[in-house]
Amino acid sequence: MTTTERAGTGDGLVEMAWDPITRIVGSLGIYTKIDFAQKRVAECFSTSSIFRGYSIFMKGKDPRDAHFITSRICGICGDNHATCSVYNQNMAYGVRPPHLGEWIINLGESAEYMFDHNIFQENLVGVDYCEKMVSETNPGVLEQANRTEAPHAGEHGYRTIGDIMRSLNPFTGEFYREALQVSRYTREMFCLMEGRHVHPSTLYPGGVGTVATVQLMTDYLSRLMRYVEFMKKVVPMHDDLFDFFYEALPGYEQVGLRRTLLGCWGSFQDPEYCNFEYKDMTEWGRKMYVTPGVVVDGKLVTTDLVEINLGIRILLGSSYYEDWESQEMFVRQDPLGNPVDRRHPWNQHTNPKPQKRDLDDKYSWVMSPRWFDGKDYLALDTGGGPLARLWSTALAGLLDIGYVKSTGTSVQIKLPKTALKGPVEFEWKIPQWSNTLERNRARTYFQAYSAACALHFAEKALVESRRRASASGSPRRSAACSATTW
Repeated sequence: MTTTERAGTGDGLVEMAWDPITRIVGSLGIYTKIDFAQKRVAECFSTSSIFRGYSIFMKGKDPRDAHFITSRICGICGDNHATCSVYNQNMAYGVRPPHLGEWIINLGESAEYMFDHNIFQENLVGVDYCEKMVSETNPGVLEQANRTEAPHAGEHGYRTIGDIMRSLNPFTGEFYREALQVSRYTREMFCLMEGRHVHPSTLYPGGVGTVATVQLMTDYLSRLMRYVEFMKKVVPMHDDLFDFFYEALPGYEQVGLRRTLLGCWGSFQDPEYCNFEYKDMTEWGRKMYVTPGVVVDGKLVTTDLVEINLGIRILLGSSYYEDWESQEMFVRQDPLGNPVDRRHPWNQHTNPKPQKRDLDDKYSWVMSPRWFDGKDYLALDTGGGPLARLWSTALAGLLDIGYVKSTGTSVQIKLPKTALKGPVEFEWKIPQWSNTLERNRARTYFQAYSAACALHFAEKALVESRRRASASGSPRRSAACSATTW
């Protein structure tokens, strides 16, 4: 971190920069001007110093290798890139995976959400709310936390908010260390379904290469039920912690507050409906177990994946690229005859132009994706993912699988009895704000959501496995789930 006083300017601003922000990734930098007297950030720029270049060096590659290559974009969420690549290939080749293959992909992605949101929330985000951090930045809040009884102490085991904060201390806190163990077995869950984390080895267009035996499902479910029990502790604990910060620091709702502009592309395909044909994408998109949608100022604008797709624009913003305005347009119409804009990703050219960072002009390797609503180019926020997923699903009111139900104003999550705890019901309600605390809260609830969906997917996969075993007369053959085998 660097700090510079703006001496002689008379504006009272202090320039502060964090570059790199290593808690996230080494290529991210934040440059600000802060008015400490008014407790206000006057200016803020985010930069990325890394050029990835995948859109360039993927040219000429065999498309069947696309998911293996693109997963290397990231060492944390590589499997998400691989999954999206496989979905794209399914559409391009006109193939539809067998149901069992799709359930296995859903189980793998559920485990990825559980792993990723757990380690990010508890071992990265949680540090901001731990005893050591709060004692240094706001000791009065820690004193209040030590005096404040936790409303759900009986559910999570921590008597006061201060006890919760102590449990989050890095490396020494009880809950911090427990979360590290959880990240281990959720990663094991992913590997059971997709072979390797974070670069899947059994994921292919048209299906998977996973051997789907009853033993495999049992190994997955034994870990999943441990996670379900863990979530019965985590959700009420985080509710207590986040609600306390609203109470202890009036005005804290302004932290990270932005206009409610959310974009969700959906998640978890339903193989009963998803045929990966573009002409049917509106219908099968709405059958996904996370409903796609665009939310503007708290209102659901659309759940149509075709409309969402066609509205995407890639603007240059302050990035180190040259325009492609005069270059070839690859696609002028989509398969339904709708016009495709020159700024749509399908028509994007990548023309890098390295140069010195200039915060008044070009300063980042990241372009500026927007969603065009016919009038404005909206900077949709995914809220770190979970906020957009829950908000869109809640408003749409399309999902009801028993374990999870969207009501139009909330998402209800039902977790069954586990080894030490009885059945529990949670309800994520659409919040008043799109801010930091609500993004964090949504991340917690979506962990429970993913676990509940995984229970549904596992039940479906077991039924399909047994049906195939009965049809083939061989438990070993029942495991095969690639389109080439079945």
